[in-house]
Amino acid sequence: MRKLLFGIPALFFSLFITAESRISSRPVEKKDSLFDVAVRCVKQFEGWHTARDAPYIGYGHRLLSGEKLTANLTEMQADSLLRSDLRKRCATFRKFGKDSLLLGVLSYNVGEYRLLGYGKIPKSRLIRKLEQGDRDIYKEYISFRMYRGKVVPSLERRRKTEFKLLFVP
Repeated sequence: MRKLLFGIPALFFSLFITAESRISSRPVEKKDSLFDVAVRCVKQFEGWHTARDAPYIGYGHRLLSGEKLTANLTEMQADSLLRSDLRKRCATFRKFGKDSLLLGVLSYNVGEYRLLGYGKIPKSRLIRKLEQGDRDIYKEYISFRMYRGKVVPSLERRRKTEFKLLFVP
């Protein structure tokens, strides 16, 4: 009976492993580049989008007008689409050097305009700080964890994991 009483809470606790430990528990092999780590991270947090998630498909690709893609993607097609999208975003932030991948992954979730500014939306503190040459950006990066002014625990977990995995000191 004692084994059962102690075993149930242990089993219950093990079911609630955070996304961070699931991602980082897989050892990074020598052949895995930082880009591959970023792709795995995005896949983990985005999950699979189906037709009911329109206009998003695959691993979070937003359908643009004129695209003839459907939600009936194979995992291989969705992976290719994610990699293509992520490369484009990294190219947008190329001038930030080793921070371009981190910024690309962030913009995949929040949008480039939220970082770079557009119209009435000002440039983010994160970008302004990097433009000044200050790379102490943890606080600014983690600040992209809110929705409608409230901290969302899953977004906070995502930002911390992304920063831990992708920030190059």
